[in-house]
Amino acid sequence: MKVLVDTSVWSLALRRGRQSASAPAVDLRNLISDGRVRMIGPIRQEILSGIRDEAQFRELEVHLAAFPDLPITTADHVTAAQFFNLCRTKGIQGSNTDFLICAVAIHHTLAIFTTDNDFTLYAAHLPIVLHGRT
Repeated sequence: MKVLVDTSVWSLALRRGRQSASAPAVDLRNLISDGRVRMIGPIRQEILSGIRDEAQFRELEVHLAAFPDLPITTADHVTAAQFFNLCRTKGIQGSNTDFLICAVAIHHTLAIFTTDNDFTLYAAHLPIVLHGRT
């Protein structure tokens, strides 16, 4: 199954030091090698946000260009809003981006690869598949 990789995993993999050798970082490298990684614009934006050094920003931008953005449709935004509302009625808060990730993953039949435990809460109420979790 192809995988939509959340910012939390990218951040671990892109850090220098021990975290870049963590299990999620190694798993991401394997997924990249297998051609299974997918990207959306909001995740790209989160990854690139906060990089102060222009040269580092440009280098990362070039590396991420290997992962073209999946299209996000109006229906995806509507689904994300429905997911937000559903989870809110269950007492679960989440970001608009998180629910957009869920909507796009369902639309494109993708697993979500994240270290963000909020997605485990969403999965109790949404038909999402979390990579590496059973």
